[in-house]
Amino acid sequence: MELQKLLSLTRKGIDTYRMINVGDHIAVGVSAGKDSLSLLYAMKALQRFYPKHFELSAITVDLGLGNLLLEPVRALCRDLDVPYYVVETGIGEILFETRKETNPCSLCAKMRKGALNDKAKEIGAGKIAYAHHRDDLIETMMMSLIYEGRFHAFSPVTYLDRMQLYVIRPFLFVEEGDIVSFARDMKLPVCKNPCPVDGNTKRQYTKELLGQIYRENPGADKRLFRAILDGNLAGWPEAVAHPRYEK
Repeated sequence: MELQKLLSLTRKGIDTYRMINVGDHIAVGVSAGKDSLSLLYAMKALQRFYPKHFELSAITVDLGLGNLLLEPVRALCRDLDVPYYVVETGIGEILFETRKETNPCSLCAKMRKGALNDKAKEIGAGKIAYAHHRDDLIETMMMSLIYEGRFHAFSPVTYLDRMQLYVIRPFLFVEEGDIVSFARDMKLPVCKNPCPVDGNTKRQYTKELLGQIYRENPGADKRLFRAILDGNLAGWPEAVAHPRYEK
């Protein structure tokens, strides 16, 4: 995927759901995976010409598992001239040694978000950008149907009352396959997920299930995505129509 196309889709998400205001300080949550590194690259490129000026930082929450190689990410942030912060934690030890969690994803996500939010507040950022993309949105909706019995998915913009922070998801209209090709073409320093349960989760099961549905029903991914956008989900902001974007 070319940078121009990625920027167009990123800006579409930002403009449609009014994610950025003049003077915002946005912290990109960087896991060192393909999604978050691509988002960081796109946000830096967008910063150069977006009409609403914003400040940009990057934050990584290290679980403390001892196998996350971050020097290439630090080098990328230096090249992009983006301030980079690493939050050292003992989350991995708590999950896998102290509590011996067999299904750690929910607690891990809660603890990582807490550490990320605290660091964002510390550096003066009022918004955190997550690299959730279109396929993540569909998977989350499907997981909600299967495991919770409700039609639900994360919102493009979420306000965290207690922390007085906004969470934004600029990659809402970007497909995972495009991110894979972009990260490869740009030779981004993608790190392997250090989590010992990576690939053996409910989300992975849902991803594989959706893959089968897509193979047997061409166009199902587009219809599911449209169903979410048109679903009047609780907590979602109203979309703004722009002549420059197709519906």
